Amino acid sequence: MSEKKRVLFICTGNTCRSPMAEGLFRKLVAEKPDYEVLGSAGVSAYPGDKISPETAAVLKQQSADLPEFRSRAVTADLLENATHVFAMTESHLDMLVHAFPDYAEKCNLVCDFISFNGKVGVDVPDPIGQGPRAYNAVAQVFEHALPALVMFMNGELEDEVS
Repeated sequence: MSEKKRVLFICTGNTCRSPMAEGLFRKLVAEKPDYEVLGSAGVSAYPGDKISPETAAVLKQQSADLPEFRSRAVTADLLENATHVFAMTESHLDMLVHAFPDYAEKCNLVCDFISFNGKVGVDVPDPIGQGPRAYNAVAQVFEHALPALVMFMNGELEDEVS
């Protein structure tokens, strides 16, 4: 059997995008014993914050609730334990690589393995303050991106995504 894949999602405050990715990914890999979701963290997170109400609503609608969720900042220990780290934006990825260069090879963008309007590696938009429609749009991005992450981790993707 293959080595366990330990996955971590990163955004800014760890209350919207990365917890949404965490919840939806947990649901996606629930029946895959070779996956362990380490959770999510933020590059500028205030520890202990609750998930945003809009994110909680999206996760509940998708049957992917995280009722005990509390935000946390990304740390070297979290990155050490992860085999795969997925950032929401290019700026999050840059912050990770510069702050934790020893773990750069583990880090990718969530959208590195899918194409949107002919572009690969686009940022997941920040929905904060934009209402339910924006959060649902982020969920739709994850609907496409998360299965591609599984394919990437399983070595099932071509070298180039087009």
